[in-house]
Amino acid sequence: MTTLPVSMTGTRELVDGALRAAVGRLDPRTYRVAAHHFGWAQADGRPATGGQGKALRPALALLSARAAGAAPEAALPGAAAVELTHAFSLLHDDIMDGDRVRRHRPAAWTVFGEPAAILAGDALLALASEVLLEAPGPGAATAARNLAATTRRLIAGQSLDLEFETRQKITLDECLAMVEGKTAALLACSCSIGAVLTGAPEPVCAALDAFGAELGVAFQLVDDLLGIWGDTDTTGKPTMSDLRARKLSLPIAAALQAGTPESARLQMLYRRPVPSGTAELEEIARLVEASGGRAWAEKEARLRVERAAAHLDAAAPPDDVRAEFLRIADFVTRRDH
Repeated sequence: MTTLPVSMTGTRELVDGALRAAVGRLDPRTYRVAAHHFGWAQADGRPATGGQGKALRPALALLSARAAGAAPEAALPGAAAVELTHAFSLLHDDIMDGDRVRRHRPAAWTVFGEPAAILAGDALLALASEVLLEAPGPGAATAARNLAATTRRLIAGQSLDLEFETRQKITLDECLAMVEGKTAALLACSCSIGAVLTGAPEPVCAALDAFGAELGVAFQLVDDLLGIWGDTDTTGKPTMSDLRARKLSLPIAAALQAGTPESARLQMLYRRPVPSGTAELEEIARLVEASGGRAWAEKEARLRVERAAAHLDAAAPPDDVRAEFLRIADFVTRRDH
């Protein structure tokens, strides 16, 4: 398994208290759903271990404060807010996608029901705004406004993703536009929110945001690759889950428009009802690779990280902060979960 960068391994402990304090404001019923989702508690309320995420977005938020010359603690409200927003999106996504497993545990909606999971997601999004608006420092209102705009972009991307399920033809450019909203927008916000909270100059915040936008596309490219070729024991999701769901991920979109005999065969298979066995799924995965979808996604992920590094240089963070940002970017493109 790939090793997390230092900033990500230390972030969970630093941010955990702020997250628990925020979620602790919820009513008991909603709190149970949120605590289960965050991996803090089992369905019956007993303490649980494991099931927590990588803390990627909070780590980036704390680093962004350091990039602006402030202590990482200055970005704690931003780190908590982006993680709360991310949790909101996952609670809703699992319902919309019918995903029953999240981080090797039952998805919240399968335990508490869809209505309770939807309400918990809504509550976490509201908490994100509260936490930011209460933050000390000169940039609290701007950070809250930025996160609200980010959430609109995230929802627009998810809406486009749902629309793709009803369309026969989707271009690669459309698929990239969806990813820029659904995934990259929140990573971009995470990379700048700490700097925004501390009142950093706008060009610095904009460069950090641009770094995160490119990193977000790279993250989704790797996520899409893992959705086809990832190991279930490592990812916590069923093998070839994206293919089983007929998801129009980036490698699939690239393969479908390759104009090869394999892509024509792939298009025919992808229009069929979802198969019950794995033989056809394995053929689809082979066709995606033969059509160049896998190679394109791997190359594009590397290109996006190179672009991200150029934006990071424009922000001119301290050398140690720059190195840690790039270690996270390297993890994003090499991770196996």
